[in-house]
Amino acid sequence: MEWFTAPDYWLTRLVFQRALAVVYLVAFLTAALQFRALIGARGMLPVPRFTANVPFKRAPSLFQLHYSDRFFAGCAWAGCAVAAALLAGVDAMLPLWAGMLLWLLPWLLYLSIVNVGQTWYSFGWESLLLEVGFVAVLLGNDEVAPPVVVVFLLRWILFRVEFGAGLIKLRGDACWRKLTCLDYHHETQPMPGPLSWFFHRLPRPLHRVEVAANHVTQLVVPVLLFTPQPVATAAAALMIVTQLWLVLSGNFSWLNWITIVLALSAIRFPADPPSVPAAPLWYVVVVLAVAALIVFLSYRPVANMVSRRQVMNRSFDPLHLVNTYGAFGSVSRVRYEVVVEGTADAVPREDSDWREYEFKGKPGDPGRWPRQFAPYHLRLDWLMWFAALSPAYAGSWFGALVERLLENDRDTLKLLRRSPFPPDEPPRFVRARLFRYRYTTWRELRETGACWDRTYVREYLPPTRLADTARSP
Repeated sequence: MEWFTAPDYWLTRLVFQRALAVVYLVAFLTAALQFRALIGARGMLPVPRFTANVPFKRAPSLFQLHYSDRFFAGCAWAGCAVAAALLAGVDAMLPLWAGMLLWLLPWLLYLSIVNVGQTWYSFGWESLLLEVGFVAVLLGNDEVAPPVVVVFLLRWILFRVEFGAGLIKLRGDACWRKLTCLDYHHETQPMPGPLSWFFHRLPRPLHRVEVAANHVTQLVVPVLLFTPQPVATAAAALMIVTQLWLVLSGNFSWLNWITIVLALSAIRFPADPPSVPAAPLWYVVVVLAVAALIVFLSYRPVANMVSRRQVMNRSFDPLHLVNTYGAFGSVSRVRYEVVVEGTADAVPREDSDWREYEFKGKPGDPGRWPRQFAPYHLRLDWLMWFAALSPAYAGSWFGALVERLLENDRDTLKLLRRSPFPPDEPPRFVRARLFRYRYTTWRELRETGACWDRTYVREYLPPTRLADTARSP
């Protein structure tokens, strides 16, 4: 069955699989370290409450069958262990069927997490990891050459990721068509990185070039993925360069990295493939049947992509087999941040001793320079960015966050960089205020060393004590 396999992609498969294992490892590590405060039994959005109201068929998950914090932790750490085993190449040491099952395991575990993760797991890169991870099961191991249909399925996903993101920009904010979005984006993006200030201060003509290059990379280059080699390799390499530029400019969790992993699957690395037997019939049947299913299910994301009412980051089935992607269809012109403060004073006044909570990634203290966290995902910090855009985005969890801070909840405080209160002396009141943030100028940076300047806008949540935490911001 020479038509079924692509031996020249032997090394490509190896590189792709090991890189995907790294992304899986980061995803499971993020889940293991953060879940108790976010979706644990006493979390802000507890899994048991969710599963009591959402049926299994809408959100298939192991945690629909049983939930405890210990069980969730076991699944998350098991995912880390399996990802580490895949990174070490254990799948290549197993029979073909066993290697495929080993790749299926992290997909099942992460699907279970995402489907009960609620708002905390509503990001497009969660579905992207699941879609890519499911297709990766079909790639096989050292017993067979890579199936050509799977190689092209991975390119098909990459095409939809990039082309869909390009279309949403052209149809969305006018600044993408005017080539001016990067005049604002580096300052207003969800979580700036250590170099974001410098990206923002690049000359405006260079920003125009960046936006134009982005349009080419997302709307023209993806078509070249389906051309013969070496053109497809060159197209994928250009996408990787673009993604690395984005990695330098901000913290976008593992979105850029999973896109790079996808692009690696389109690169034909020079190597002499080993001689292996023909693919067994059962494997051919399974691969072709699942590929046909994915192509059939792709109708809805394609219809969405060509629609004038295109939406971003939506899954079209509870297993996340096919999804639609996109980012920054609109770009904020002004950056707002919610600053959370507490006081131990018995009667809260404006002149009380209000102490600010510091988050790990989101801007807070104007003098504190942003750090690089991606591909690790700081879920609370990302949701705080949405909360600043509108209190409606935080309605389901912000009150619970304030309650945990008033309790000095240990798991919640682990999500923060620093709490201003000792573990045995929680605050009596917590409040939140909305500030406008802007990058300092070159002169201000030299004089103060601060990368941010902030201005008070309004009260976001009035001083609140434990009896009042049912109030929404």
